[in-house]
Amino acid sequence: MTNQCANCGLPVESRVVDEEGHHYCSDGCRTVYTTLGGEPADRTETNHTVPDQANTDRVFFDVDGMHSVTDESYLEAVAQGFDRVGDATASYVTETVRVTCDPDALDVDALESALSSLGYDASRRELSDSDDQRRNELEEMLGFQYIAGVVFGSFFLLPYVVVFYPAQLPSVFGPRVSPFAGGADATTAALLLPFFLFVGGVVILFTGLPLLRGAYASLVVRRPNTDLLVAATILSAYLAGTVALLLGQVEMYFDLAIVVAAVVVGAIFYESQLKREARDRLSDLTVSQVDTARRCRPDDIVPVPVDELEAGDHVLVRQGERVPVDGTLTGAACTVDEAVVTGESLPRRKEEGDPLVGGSVVTEHAALLRVGDPPSSSIERLTTAVWNLQSTTHGRQRQTDSVAGYVAPAVALLAIAVTAVVALQSGSLTRAILAGLTATFVASPWVLGLSTPLSVATSLRAALRRGIVVFDETLFERIRESDVVVFDKTGTLTTGEMTVVDWTGPPALFDAVADLEQYASHPVADAITDAFDGTHGMDVDSGHVENFRRHATGVQGTVDGDDVLAGTLSVFDDQGWTVDESIEEVVAAAHSAGQLPVVAGRNGMAEGVVRVGDQPRGGWDTALSRLSHRGLDVVVLTGDDPSATERYRSSPDVDHVFAGVPPSGKQATIERLQADNHVTMVGDGTNDAPALATADLAISLGSGTALASEAADLTIVDDDVGTVETAFELAEAARTRFRQNTLLAASYNVGAVGLVLAGALNPLTAMGAVIVGAGLVGVSANRDLLEE
Repeated sequence: MTNQCANCGLPVESRVVDEEGHHYCSDGCRTVYTTLGGEPADRTETNHTVPDQANTDRVFFDVDGMHSVTDESYLEAVAQGFDRVGDATASYVTETVRVTCDPDALDVDALESALSSLGYDASRRELSDSDDQRRNELEEMLGFQYIAGVVFGSFFLLPYVVVFYPAQLPSVFGPRVSPFAGGADATTAALLLPFFLFVGGVVILFTGLPLLRGAYASLVVRRPNTDLLVAATILSAYLAGTVALLLGQVEMYFDLAIVVAAVVVGAIFYESQLKREARDRLSDLTVSQVDTARRCRPDDIVPVPVDELEAGDHVLVRQGERVPVDGTLTGAACTVDEAVVTGESLPRRKEEGDPLVGGSVVTEHAALLRVGDPPSSSIERLTTAVWNLQSTTHGRQRQTDSVAGYVAPAVALLAIAVTAVVALQSGSLTRAILAGLTATFVASPWVLGLSTPLSVATSLRAALRRGIVVFDETLFERIRESDVVVFDKTGTLTTGEMTVVDWTGPPALFDAVADLEQYASHPVADAITDAFDGTHGMDVDSGHVENFRRHATGVQGTVDGDDVLAGTLSVFDDQGWTVDESIEEVVAAAHSAGQLPVVAGRNGMAEGVVRVGDQPRGGWDTALSRLSHRGLDVVVLTGDDPSATERYRSSPDVDHVFAGVPPSGKQATIERLQADNHVTMVGDGTNDAPALATADLAISLGSGTALASEAADLTIVDDDVGTVETAFELAEAARTRFRQNTLLAASYNVGAVGLVLAGALNPLTAMGAVIVGAGLVGVSANRDLLEE
């Protein structure tokens, strides 16, 4: 009978049942459920459920150019405008749009084109996609826009500096003077002023396009943001100059529009460059997906794409290769490392009829696999789970965007009021419009659009210097809310590599065992061979091995005339070899410490034990202690056997240890912890990816898989667990920096309003206010560089 796991919700055979009759897929899920309690978490957004209608599916798009929740709302509205779309969810954090639709009835290409409007760039996401080249091209385009704005803007501003600014200086202290008085004739003015109008408009549209796009999107979704404030400043300054030109005035603010556009886009470009550097730091991550498989037919073995496999096909997986899809072992026994999927550090022996999971590695012998029905891979399902979770993780509203929601309407009302008052007083609609436009660029706090990307870029740079690669700048807000930090064990708190921890017995025995193990292909055999290759004064290959043979849980052969056996206690029992009580005690102690004991013997007698295990990372206890002293609850969550977690159970800084938990159970555990807490998850493997994507904040190690990094918000490059606490320190510094920059952003408006009240506002003084405002924010954001 098939039941549903009370913890993770997956269908399971009734193997693990508690006293209340709840069924579980594993002992680990039972421990989680009984410890955390509560009703099963809502998993309607995971890949464990299917759309209600049989003819619907989920299509995923990567969309470059998303920077805020405004972009999310706009792209969702675009997708939902198609008749065959049931739902659409976007996330700027992961630059993902998920569309629930009927893919056979919907024109997916047309939807992709629609999502690519306004300068966004959308492409359908496939399992094997790598969009680094496309992202780099877009970033190079943004850089070109910025450079072009600086170059043409400088060329444009030259006449201002030479002709206009000197003429504006006397007007600060006395009557206004035309820059063309006393030397420049009307012909020069007639040529030069339209030049400002045309070239200024081109530069603004080209360089300021990202800002104008963001402003338009905010108007469409009725959610003002900082892009709208900057765009209002740019356009009002440009239009004010145009109206002044029509009135025959020379107080035009084309220069202000150009400089503001170039400065803000430059900050956005700087931020994107640091994000690109972060991606480049992780370019060598491992990938667990398999693209091809060796399909066995009666007459030959042919490599074929994995998506061409059919249920019932037989696939050959050679030693050292990954299993391409889920299936059943039909040939001889083999050993498989399933750590990438299950998180278990020790490889497993597989017999004929046992299931094999896609993404696992055949470490000993070859595997003949019968493809399951339908053909699918555990890696593929985990990847899809991550995509579903990513696309439902909306970005958080930046604080400056929240401010913009209040300020933008106030600026608009002020501009309307000024226009109305001047119209009534002067009787001139043109002058009233000019006054309203001037009020707009004076009152609009456009520097907020500069302070946000500069603050983010500074935080990204500080993180990179400390070996932290940030994927989502909102983590600086979210990490401060964390109440619980969950650590995966294998590969996170441990090195993830099998090594010899200890050994007892005659040195000559282990010399012989090392000679014997070099004929095996298994992580434990490799660990023994490496450990005794000259480490203890012994050299592998010093002995001569004959009659080598493998057993189910060990190896045997003749080394220099001695019959040598190495393996588990069961293989010694099967072969009828003698094992005394002292050896059994060492084996039991190894098991209790979460280690794998390899018994070694010669000529019918067990003489020693090699203890092999997954070593803890240096400083793991200090790292957990520092987090605990921050007031955080620390949880260890692993798919490994409970015996491998004893050292963490005994740590005073660990609140809970959950062992033997499968990937779906890890995700459910995070969801249960989130009922009353904000959860940070730290992991490194593909099996951790759904849990990482579910957590409020996800941290992966640089040695982890690509899927784990894709699900994470930040990655620790040097695999130092202690750097997790450093991330919390950076978050505190980011908050302080952000608050300072936001306050300094008001300096422009204070200066500009003061100039208006003093009657001293002109292009020269207005540009001075721009320089002061941008300069203060720039100095504050880069204080750490200046101090160095």
